[in-house]
Amino acid sequence: MTDQTIPVQDNVDNSKEPGFRIQRIYLKDLSLEQPHAPQILLVAAEPQVEVEVDVAVTRLSDDIFEVALIATVTAKVDDKALFLVEAKQAGIFEFNNIPPEQIDPMLGIACPTILYPYLRSNIADTISRAGFQPIHLNEMNFHGMYEHRMMQAQLAAVEESKGTLPN
Repeated sequence: MTDQTIPVQDNVDNSKEPGFRIQRIYLKDLSLEQPHAPQILLVAAEPQVEVEVDVAVTRLSDDIFEVALIATVTAKVDDKALFLVEAKQAGIFEFNNIPPEQIDPMLGIACPTILYPYLRSNIADTISRAGFQPIHLNEMNFHGMYEHRMMQAQLAAVEESKGTLPN
């Protein structure tokens, strides 16, 4: 056998290669309400379910961001809330040597796509533990959601510029 020396690499990456790293994924907030229990549990009707999902981004440092996926699931029977689940699934993401124009789409598309399966699982589990059949959220098109937000921001900018121009 021959002795081979393998160089030890430092944890510090001094290269200029672009890098994206998930530092942590965590459940930031979770709430379940059943405001009309137990009476509403005796009603034998199919509930209407509403789902709202939003994305929030917070810059923690130059290269580190928190992305939170916020969901509200409301089930109603006869216009009374059967249950309400609010969840905030978050992650801390690090971007190294990535051009600034590429970071925003990653924060609005790639990061929520990574977080969404965790959010879906936590919501389904919470609803199941509350005594109901779990609700599995449909797949989401975060690219389409991002494009829609960009279009709304452009329209708002155009409307604001029209309001500031002299007549």
